[in-house]
Amino acid sequence: MKPDTLDKIVNLCPRFGRLMGIDVGSKTLGLALSDPDLNFATPLKTLKRTKFTVDIQSLEKIVRDYEVAGFVIGLPLNTDQSEGARAQSVRDFALELVRYPEIVGESPWIALWDERYSTHSAENLVAGHLNKRKAKDKGVTDALAAQIILQSALDYMNKSNA
Repeated sequence: MKPDTLDKIVNLCPRFGRLMGIDVGSKTLGLALSDPDLNFATPLKTLKRTKFTVDIQSLEKIVRDYEVAGFVIGLPLNTDQSEGARAQSVRDFALELVRYPEIVGESPWIALWDERYSTHSAENLVAGHLNKRKAKDKGVTDALAAQIILQSALDYMNKSNA
C-alpha cells in the first residue's frame, strides 16, 4: 500500500496495535504513540536524524517494542493548502519508509496528515515552562508536535467511524 492522505485511506486503518505519529524535520524526527484503542496520542521522543538507514534502525526497535501497526506522518502544507518543497520531502520519507517491510510490515498503512500548525501549537504549549530554544534542544517541541499531529488524525478518524 502506498502512503496517501488520511482522508483517502481512513477506512483501511489497522484496528489492532498502536499508531505512531511522526513529525519529520530536517534534523529530527518527533515521535508520538496512540493507545491501542486509537483514542489518545502521547509524545514519545525525538530522534536526531543522521542518514535514513540509521533513522530506520532507530525506528525499527520502537516499532517492535510498542507493536506499532501504522503511521501518521505530518504533511507540511502551505496556508493555502498547496504543497511545497518540505511537503515533497515528507512524501519522499514516507515512500522510502515503505521499502522497509521489517519495520512497517508487508502491507504498510502510512497516512499523511496536515501538520500546518503543529509546531507552533507545540511551542505555545511549552512557552510557559521552557524557553523555545531549550524546548527545541531537549526535543520536547518535536515530540509534542508529533502528538498534536497524531491526536488530530485520531480525532478525525474517530469522527469518520462514528
